[in-house]
Parts: sequence; structure tokens; C-alpha cells
Amino acid sequence: MPTVLVVDDAAFMRMRAGKLLSQSGYEVIEAENGLDALNKYTEYEPDLVLMDITMPVMDGLTAVREIRQVDPEAKIIMVSAMGQQAMVIEAIKLGAKDFIVKPYEPDNVLASVKKLIG
Repeated sequence: MPTVLVVDDAAFMRMRAGKLLSQSGYEVIEAENGLDALNKYTEYEPDLVLMDITMPVMDGLTAVREIRQVDPEAKIIMVSAMGQQAMVIEAIKLGAKDFIVKPYEPDNVLASVKKLIG
């Protein structure tokens, strides 16, 4: 069963994404900020990371950079609010593979995840 690390500082968003993914056959690990994500990535080595951009402690862009140093092949999908296009472009340059705009449609999330890890 593929594992997805869901990273968002909003518990509601983690719960929503986690429920969607687990109902679709994925194992879900949650992290509440980029530093937590980095620690959980190195501990669990998930198949994919679904990561918010704006978070306290360590933001998503920094977390992408740090995770890609640990694992250059890391598959990361960024989740951004409208108006964060510049940050999304930066995340893609840092190695993120895709992005989803909040509020997201469940079908878009699943399509992006399936595209990267089946």
C-alpha cells in the first residue's frame, strides 16, 4: 500500500486529505509543518508528500528543499491557495512534481497522486 505524507498546519485540511487518501487505498501519515514533515519523511520514507506552502516553523518551500536533499527522488505535490503562483513556481524549481490549488476538488487530488505513484 503506497504511503502519503500529508503536511498542513490546519488539522481540518490534514483530516480531509487523509480521509480521501485512506478511502482510496493509501496509507496516510500526517505532519503539521515543514520541520515535522522532514522528520517524518526521514523516519517513514513515504512514496509521496502532499504539502501546503504556508506553514509556521518551516514553510513548504524550505521543506521541499530539505526533503530533496535527503532524497533527490522525493515525489512532492504542493498545495497552494489562490494567489501563490510565484511560490508554486519556486516549489517546482526546487523539485516539486505537481501542485493543487486550495480549495481542492477530491478528483484533482487523486488524479495527481495516481499520476505520480499509481
